[in-house]
Amino acid sequence: MNINQRFGTRVKALRQSKKLSQEKLANLAEVDRTYLPEVERGERNISLVVAEKIAHALGTKLSTLIDE
Repeated sequence: MNINQRFGTRVKALRQSKKLSQEKLANLAEVDRTYLPEVERGERNISLVVAEKIAHALGTKLSTLIDE
């Protein structure tokens, strides 16, 4: 599993544990709602800025979504 897939898997798990829809998380992170599913599937090579926005929207540190 590459880093994009690991990141996406962690985002999805945390989003689901917080009972957030993909659309709601996308709105909180200020990213397009069609972008987030691609992130969760590891299909996007996202920037650190977007990764930080997603982490902040999930109420966690970026390192939590990256660390193994």
